[in-house]
Amino acid sequence: MTATLRLLSAADLPAYRALLLPGLLADADTFRIAPSDEENAPFPTRDEPDSFTLGAYVGKRLAGIVSFQREGSDRVKIRHKGLLFRMYVSPDCRGQGIAAQLIQDLIDRVRHLGDIEQINLTVVHTNPAKRLYERFGFQSFSLEKRGIKWQGQYLDEESMVLFL
Repeated sequence: MTATLRLLSAADLPAYRALLLPGLLADADTFRIAPSDEENAPFPTRDEPDSFTLGAYVGKRLAGIVSFQREGSDRVKIRHKGLLFRMYVSPDCRGQGIAAQLIQDLIDRVRHLGDIEQINLTVVHTNPAKRLYERFGFQSFSLEKRGIKWQGQYLDEESMVLFL
């Protein structure tokens, strides 16, 4: 299935939340944020070339999201890095290439900026999405044991990097 991708803005917050909040409940063991963290949070990015959120639409329905933020937007020594975060695809649309479309578009946009040399991300160590990130060239560079604690359970968190 091919989705239509477009940049989302703060005006899309209701649709963004309508997709993400159920995901935070259903897939709680794949996120580092809890539903209560997101309920009243502002839109995650600033609608700028180095701070954006992409949405994947199937028909008129938002089916997937991913965000990117330059690290060090106000720190010269780490402006060469960015963070891919809040990658999510609706369960009924998984396995159809939407996540890959989102990641590829994000990478292309970041490359076009010209001054970001690496994209970092964190993923729960057991999350199947890790294999997708590896297909795009992301490499693991650390594992934080018990990095997440949710409802009495610990999850290991892996950090990955893609050098552009």
